[in-house]
Amino acid sequence: MRYKLLGKSGLRVSELCLGTMTFGEDWGWGSSKEVSKKIFESFAEAGGNFLDTANGYTNGTSEKMLGEFIKTDREKFVLATKYSFNQKPGDPNAGGNHRKNLIQSLDASLKRLNVDYVDLYWVHAWDDLTPVEEVMRALDDVVKQGKVLYVGVSDTPAWVISQGNTIAQYRGWTEFTALQIEYSLVERTPERDLLPMAQHFEMAVTPWSPLGGGVLTGKYNQKSAGENGKRLESVFTHKKSERNLQIAQAVTEVAKQLGVSNAQVAIAWLRHQPGAIIPILGARTFEQWQDNLACLNVNLSESELKKLNEVSAIDLGFPHDFLSSEMIRDRLHGGTFNNVDRHRTTVTQYLR
Repeated sequence: MRYKLLGKSGLRVSELCLGTMTFGEDWGWGSSKEVSKKIFESFAEAGGNFLDTANGYTNGTSEKMLGEFIKTDREKFVLATKYSFNQKPGDPNAGGNHRKNLIQSLDASLKRLNVDYVDLYWVHAWDDLTPVEEVMRALDDVVKQGKVLYVGVSDTPAWVISQGNTIAQYRGWTEFTALQIEYSLVERTPERDLLPMAQHFEMAVTPWSPLGGGVLTGKYNQKSAGENGKRLESVFTHKKSERNLQIAQAVTEVAKQLGVSNAQVAIAWLRHQPGAIIPILGARTFEQWQDNLACLNVNLSESELKKLNEVSAIDLGFPHDFLSSEMIRDRLHGGTFNNVDRHRTTVTQYLR
């Protein structure tokens, strides 16, 4: 395992993040405590130190398990959890991004995790109600209290995040250092605005669902997806488009050439993308976990990357396609665009 900086902070995190949404069987699926611990220990033995959970995962069981697993060596791990989702249906203040829910959710997470602080605290999803200023100030307060070291944001529009970080910069508050988004070969729309924004603010990016809800494993290209496929089908039905099945077929072809699994190729593609990309990996079984972890040994050639990029390419849309057209570039730059060095100095991608 190699390590990356968490955005423009000095915090070192492993190049893969362990996602623990499957820790616990409270939702009728997931991993038992024994399997969850085995996955955690395998990740730690491989050098992994970056752990991701949330207050709502498996009704709090994920946090409780994780807190028990790290108890003997808590300081070694970079522990991240989230708040936003409602834990008490019918109570309007038991969810959302506002200060009251942030404080009550954080205190409850600290108790379940049995820790004094979390290394990274995520806004889980934008609620479209709370003012950006309130969120940034409340997050800065819990950082100053020592309950949180860094803050991140997940599943939120790029303009909201940009506004939040700009306000934080000018008011001396804590900025978002990391962005969590859905990103994979079948979900490349973050390339329009979210990823360029993250690079501008030097934010680390932790993609969830790197296998596109299981589509990229190739199982939906087969006649039967099995029981677990049926569960995922109810959540990721929109992923089973003809386009995405074609992408999955291309992944299968590359995987056969390399003699590895589809999952390893899909995750390796993510790891080849520019910027501080740190895929979140999870698994329901230990065998699935071992297969996913083996992505560390997969390197894609230029031709393999080209094949995957072309089959999964998206239209960036307006204004991106408009601004990149030759006519507009010529009007803006007078024919000198290709003669300008547009590369900026960046932090070394990996810490050796």
